Amino acid sequence: MTRVVIGGSTGFIGRHLQQKYRAEGRDVVTISRSGADLSWSDQSGIDAAVDGAALVVGLAGKSVSCRYTPDNRSEIFRSRLETTAALSTAISRASAPPALWVNSSTATIYRHAEDRAMTESTGELGTGFSVEVAKAWERALMADALPATRRVALRTAIVLGDDGVLGPLQRLARIGLGGTQRDGWWPVSASRCAAGTAHLPGARGGRQRFSWIHVDDVLGIIDLLEEHPEFDGPVNACTTHPVDNRTFMAAVRRAVGARIGPPMPRWMLELGAMGIRTETELILKSRWVLPEKLVAAGYRFRHPDLDEALRASLTA
Repeated sequence: MTRVVIGGSTGFIGRHLQQKYRAEGRDVVTISRSGADLSWSDQSGIDAAVDGAALVVGLAGKSVSCRYTPDNRSEIFRSRLETTAALSTAISRASAPPALWVNSSTATIYRHAEDRAMTESTGELGTGFSVEVAKAWERALMADALPATRRVALRTAIVLGDDGVLGPLQRLARIGLGGTQRDGWWPVSASRCAAGTAHLPGARGGRQRFSWIHVDDVLGIIDLLEEHPEFDGPVNACTTHPVDNRTFMAAVRRAVGARIGPPMPRWMLELGAMGIRTETELILKSRWVLPEKLVAAGYRFRHPDLDEALRASLTA
């Protein structure tokens, strides 16, 4: 069985997976809201695609790069939980279920960490809206009894490549706005506190940790998961060399040849986030994560060095 079913196939990682598997001669079936072989409303089609597949990869979900309004929060949950349930239903109905189901999760599931790194065995889960989304997503992955299918929740750090988060950061750096992103005090409303979307001041001076991974390694890790049946449950998808925000933004400036990049205080970041309809938590939360399981399995990262990973991303 060589068939791969990719749910959420039109996103950044999904497009790279499609290209890779088709180049390898594998049969690829894609699922998305539009522009794919199947839509999420076609449960019978999803059932048929999954039955006899070797691998299912679930990547679907509304981008978290948005303002956390009630409507957006609801859609972030719905888009993850309903699509994960559709894949789970298809696997439960299959006469020849896939050996492996890899589903997206996020390294954001861990708490804001300035004191130590979070691993699969010692990491502490956090609180707040983004963390609750991740917890619910992983619960949906494990909800049904699927004895013939291994399930891996891929807790992915910030993914570098020719698209995704790096796009806006490099554009800001090129116009002189690629400086350290500094946390600090900012007024938050009672409603935001109640919704778990309020970011309280954390690391100062751009020392919030930034765990990252190149998209080539995300693809390589999924290959490893297929080859190693001992993998099950959560797996941290990040390099062994997390940096802090100061170091990361300096590397971005070097990669694009930007000569200046003054620090960006929180008030400026908050106003900018409102302007482009996103949230500062995405850059101010300290995500300090290490890939304990991958290291134990001997995975060799294709892009372990940040400067090289950025060059590879910008020339892709």
